Amino acid sequence: MARSKQYNEQEVLEKAMAAFWRNGYENTSVRMLEKEMGINQFSIYSSFGSKQELFLQSLQCYKSKINGMFEKFKNANNGVQDIKEFFYDSVQIPIEVGNYKGCFLTNTYNEFAEAEDQVINTQMGDFMNGVKELFIEKLQQDKTKDAATVTKQANYLMLAKHGLAAASRVNSKQEIEDYIELTFNNL
Repeated sequence: MARSKQYNEQEVLEKAMAAFWRNGYENTSVRMLEKEMGINQFSIYSSFGSKQELFLQSLQCYKSKINGMFEKFKNANNGVQDIKEFFYDSVQIPIEVGNYKGCFLTNTYNEFAEAEDQVINTQMGDFMNGVKELFIEKLQQDKTKDAATVTKQANYLMLAKHGLAAASRVNSKQEIEDYIELTFNNL
């Protein structure tokens, strides 16, 4: 007869997400996960399969937590102003979700940029392409911009978003606000 689990999978998944968010994938050992999650290695593998699968589920957990921010962004109709609000929200939401600085997805994207993990790279590439497509859609609301300008500005905003995620880990609230305001003064 199988033993019943003495833990809530969602709760331990959120604890794993926190560990990966703080430390990254490579720097989070199974021993660290055991300690953070409060369950043993056997239970981790029994419930989640592998460290990689646990990490992928942690990314999904994070995405579900920030889904409201993306829905708000997708459904807004104020062009560049929507992107600016998204920048502000993207700094605030992670603090509210886990009281961490930076974006778990951007951290992962940066960590795996040179890695050969195709599954994670595909997920990160799809996510970043989706963000860029939203930027393009919002920028195209300004009918005075030609396609080349929209593409250049979308590329600029993607780099600015990456910079914002990194800066939000170490810079003050005022420095972050100044960064966002100047970013949008340049559009």
